[in-house]
Amino acid sequence: MNDTPGWASPGSAPSDGREPDASGPAEPTDQQAPQPQNPGGKWSKDQPPAAQWSAPTGAPIPGQAPPPPPPGQGWGTPPPGGPGPYGGGWGNAWGGPPPAAKPGVIPLRPLSVGEILDGAVSTMRAHWRTVLGISLAVAVLTEILVVLLQGLVLNDTTRAIDLNDPGASPDDLARAMGSTLIGSGAVSLISLVGTVVATALLTTVTSRAVLGKPVTTGEAWRDARPQLLRLFGLIVLLFLIAVGVILVGALPGIAVAASGVGPAGVALTVLGCLAGGIVAVWLMFRFSLASPTLMLEKQGIKKALGRSVKLVRGSWWRVFGIQLLATIIAGIVASLVVVPFTLIGGLFGGSGFGGLLSETGGLSWTFLIISGIGSVIGSTITFPITAGVTVLLYIDQRIRREALDLELARAAGIQDHATGAGSGG
Repeated sequence: MNDTPGWASPGSAPSDGREPDASGPAEPTDQQAPQPQNPGGKWSKDQPPAAQWSAPTGAPIPGQAPPPPPPGQGWGTPPPGGPGPYGGGWGNAWGGPPPAAKPGVIPLRPLSVGEILDGAVSTMRAHWRTVLGISLAVAVLTEILVVLLQGLVLNDTTRAIDLNDPGASPDDLARAMGSTLIGSGAVSLISLVGTVVATALLTTVTSRAVLGKPVTTGEAWRDARPQLLRLFGLIVLLFLIAVGVILVGALPGIAVAASGVGPAGVALTVLGCLAGGIVAVWLMFRFSLASPTLMLEKQGIKKALGRSVKLVRGSWWRVFGIQLLATIIAGIVASLVVVPFTLIGGLFGGSGFGGLLSETGGLSWTFLIISGIGSVIGSTITFPITAGVTVLLYIDQRIRREALDLELARAAGIQDHATGAGSGG
C-alpha cells in the first residue's frame, strides 16, 4: 500500500493494490514492475490484450495531459469537518463562517442597526395579537384617564387668562403657573405608568420572540408582574436624576440672579441648564438598558443601573444613535396619526379650531375624544417599536460582550451553534 501522506487519487493498480497519485511526482523506479524492453519508463510495445487488462482509474494516458487534481488537493486543503464533501459546518471553501442560527426574529449574532429595527417590527408582525392587544389595552386605559383628567379637572380657562394677562398680580400668576404644572405633571404621571406597564409586558414578548417561542398576554403579565413595581421605581428614579442634574447646573445662575444681577443671572442660568441637560442626556443613555436588565435578569434597581453602565461602556454613541433613531421613527409615525385627529377634533370641537388658539377657547369633549382616539392609535403602534428596540439593543450588547448567543441557542434547542462574531454593525 502507499504510505505517502496527503489526498490519494481513486482507483488501484492491477497487481499490488496500490493507489497511484495521478497528479503527484513520477514513481521511483524501484517500485515499478521491471520493463527491460524500455528502461526510459515508456510503455512496452508488447501489451496484454485489451480484454484482459485495463489501465487503472486516474492512470496517465500517452499523449494526454494528466487529469486535474481532486478538489481540495494542494494548498487550501480543508480540514476534516470542513467545507464541501469533506465535512459539514462550512458552506463553501472560502465563504467564512456559516450563517448564524435564527430561531426567532433576529439571528443569534451581533446585530446591525437595520436588524435591530427589523427585529422590533418583526416581533409586532409575528406576534401581532399579543403585541397589539397589550399596546391597545394600555393605550386605551391611559388615554381614558388623561381625557377625564383634562375634561373634568384641568380644563380651566382662567389659568390661561391669568398667564396671558399683563395686569395679573404675582399671586394670580403663581397660582396659574402652579395649577398648570400640577396638571401637566398629573398627565405625565399617567402616561408614565402606561409606558411602564407596556414596556414591561412587551419586554417579555420580545425576549420570547427572539427564541421563536409564542407567548400569550396572560403569560407576559404573569412574567412581568413581579417586576412592575421595581420598574416603576427605576423610571421615577431616572426622571429625578435628570431633573436634579439640570437643577444643579442652573443653581449658579439662580444664585447670581437672586443677588440682583438680573441679565447675567439669566444668561448663566440658561447656560447651566444647557450643560446640565447634556450631562443628563449622557447619564440617561448610560442607564437606558437598565429597564430590560431589570425585567429579564430579575435584578434590583441598583444592580440594573450598574449592569446598564457596564453594557453601554465603550458603546455609548452606538446606543445613543440607535435609540435616537428609533425615537425619531416612533415620533414620525405617531405624528402622522395624531396630527390629523387633532385637526379634525379642532374643526368639529364646539368653537372650532380657532377656539383652541383663543384665551377662552377651552377644550371641548368632542376635541378631547377625537384627539384621544388618535393618541390611542399612535401609542398602539409606537409602544412596540420603542420597547422592542430597547430589548434587542440589550440582547445585542450582551451578545457582543458576554456571548449571550450561545445561551440563547441552547434555550432555543439549537445544537452546535457557532457565532459569527465578526458580523453586525
